[in-house]
Amino acid sequence: MLNPVHLRTLVEVVKAGSFAEAARRLGYTSSAVSQQISAFERAVGVTLFEREAHSIRPASAALLIADRGGELLAAFDGFEHEVKAMVQGLRGRLRIGTFPTASARIVPRALARLQAELPGAEIRLDEAEPDDVLPLVLTGELDLALVYAYDLVPRTWQEELTVVPLLDEALLVLVPAEHPAAKNNVKLEDLKDERWIASRDGTSGATCLTRLCAAVGFAPRIVFRSNDYEVVQSLVGAGVGVALVPALGYKGLSGTHAMPLRHKPLRRHVYVVHRTANTNPLLRNAVNALREVCQNTAGEYLGLP
Repeated sequence: MLNPVHLRTLVEVVKAGSFAEAARRLGYTSSAVSQQISAFERAVGVTLFEREAHSIRPASAALLIADRGGELLAAFDGFEHEVKAMVQGLRGRLRIGTFPTASARIVPRALARLQAELPGAEIRLDEAEPDDVLPLVLTGELDLALVYAYDLVPRTWQEELTVVPLLDEALLVLVPAEHPAAKNNVKLEDLKDERWIASRDGTSGATCLTRLCAAVGFAPRIVFRSNDYEVVQSLVGAGVGVALVPALGYKGLSGTHAMPLRHKPLRRHVYVVHRTANTNPLLRNAVNALREVCQNTAGEYLGLP
């Protein structure tokens, strides 16, 4: 097998015209250069230099190898640079999973920071609910994922995961702008006769609403369901119902009024998770970017936006 160190020495000897000058340029001794060339000749099975008392002359094979070897060494140097950049977290690929409201409010700012810091990195984004992205993190199909958990619907985490808290957001009761509750500091139980709009049955948001209402003595009459909070707010704005939405999902659409749960404050907690054993050097940069964005914007989501 050819040794790239010996190949580099051969290329330099051909350029320099002597073992001594090549040794000076490479920082070797003349003896070390001579030994490397001899080892290279044994590897290729041909004499590469005609040796005379005070000079050397490259054989045609040496000239050919030096010409092609220069191209190979340039390619190897580029490859070595890419590997170092990847190890240092400057290049490589990062696959992120996220849920829709984080996609709209958190992820864009974090990606902008990452692209500014790591212009050579390839970042891919997949969007789905936490129950769908967590298995992909465990199998390695995603490097990290943003997920959430409600106070009344806690999650358990697999031992293989590292879980980093990012943000605690308020839950907001959303009513039509002309609703009496928009002008009065009502309790949740005052809305027991209202028609409710919730996320799909079985989701954490829908389960949280059911448990929250049960805690104050009623079951919500759910008449519409959507996992798109813009749709939920449009329905509320049209006056067809009320809803419970996390602050990240509230966009302040006209015709709506949002109120925090003042009598029983609850939170939805946002986390970033990744496999503890994942060695992707970009992970640290991504987690730091997400944490910085959330720290800078946390105040927007702790009460009314």
